[in-house]
Amino acid sequence: MAAAMELRCWGGDWGLPSVHTDSLVVLAYAKFSGAKLTVSPVDWTWKTLTATVPELVCGDSVVQEPTQILNFLRKRRLNADYELTARQGADTMAYIALLEEKLRPALLHTFWVDAENYSNLTRPWFASRSPFPLNFFVPSRLASVALARILVTKGEGLLHRISEVEGKIYSDAKECLNLLSYRLGTANYFFDNSPTSLDAFVFGFLAPLHKADLASSPLQSHLRQLDNLTRFCDNILAAHFSADKPYG
Repeated sequence: MAAAMELRCWGGDWGLPSVHTDSLVVLAYAKFSGAKLTVSPVDWTWKTLTATVPELVCGDSVVQEPTQILNFLRKRRLNADYELTARQGADTMAYIALLEEKLRPALLHTFWVDAENYSNLTRPWFASRSPFPLNFFVPSRLASVALARILVTKGEGLLHRISEVEGKIYSDAKECLNLLSYRLGTANYFFDNSPTSLDAFVFGFLAPLHKADLASSPLQSHLRQLDNLTRFCDNILAAHFSADKPYG
């Protein structure tokens, strides 16, 4: 009998099964591929400041990072991409790279660097899901990691100020959203009528931006002008997560 699979991830809110991009990617792909996961959200029993989520535990195997988790599931014949052509597979890799390079820095800035959003939404949310005394340290550590990742992704040294690259971050992100909107068009998914790993990644990146109650976000305003992308997120939630319990 196949070993049970447990996914440790940040939990849900804002009408989402998780508020965390990488956790959402894995949760969506699991739905698309038919993987049966036991989901264990981070809660007061968490005892480490440096744990990486999402984390998939299956028997003696512990796998982290969305790409590695998806590869692990594919090896167990849980493959949402099995009908893709070689060209579509190459396009998938290219668009995921685009998301990482162009959109992730802006998302990190929106939630973790923008002072108003961090103080009013991000920090209170993650602190409330972390155990004492880690609730005092987890949000600030995640914010530091986010800032460092933005600067590294943008090819800037850690001694640079974020204000020096902020404009470029958001212009790149808006361009990325426009490209995604054009590629999706009027379709339900990016390749034909079945969701694939690309849909999981796009959903994971867009859904928190779409659903969060942000005090300040030009990027959220831009996304909401792209009706097909917000509809894409809403359709995935309705088709694949509506049977789950409400999230926030």
